[in-house]
Amino acid sequence: MRVVVGITGASGAVYGWRLLAALRKGGCEVHAVVSENGWTVLKHECGVGRDAVAALVQRLYEPDDYGAAPASGSFRADAMVVAPCSMRTLAAVAAGLADNLLTRAADVAVKEGRRLVLVPRETPLSAIHLENMLKLARLGVRIVPASPGFYHNPQDVAALVDMMVGKVCDALGVEHELFKRWEGL
Repeated sequence: MRVVVGITGASGAVYGWRLLAALRKGGCEVHAVVSENGWTVLKHECGVGRDAVAALVQRLYEPDDYGAAPASGSFRADAMVVAPCSMRTLAAVAAGLADNLLTRAADVAVKEGRRLVLVPRETPLSAIHLENMLKLARLGVRIVPASPGFYHNPQDVAALVDMMVGKVCDALGVEHELFKRWEGL
């Protein structure tokens, strides 16, 4: 499976960082684009820079590279994930505003009817945020809010992150063992 991963400047960069590793482990071909603010948050929250991200992906693109492969519908990506997804990026995708490679790749996923998963990380949510999410959900975009569950009895923050990344992998159809699934009481 070929997946484009976008990482934006919303807090929760660990979700995108951990997703890259999970997709690689799952045998996916991963292409990534990180926004300028995404790099800032990756460095601040995860201590991660360009070299570490590049080591996990087949191709890392610059956000202003409009000639990059993911900007075209003829690039055969199976899916795209934006994790974390800032409300700015979510609003741009909802409005069809393809003003950088990340939002253009998401726009391509929508117009081509491909799987698009957005992982918003914001609280509280305004009516504008919710309306944008509803608009995208009605178009078939999967909205997977970064709000982990606790039924798997997480022992640390990493287990909470893995639970959310596992939910994203589920939305993509990528096999994983990131969390213990509910089997009843």
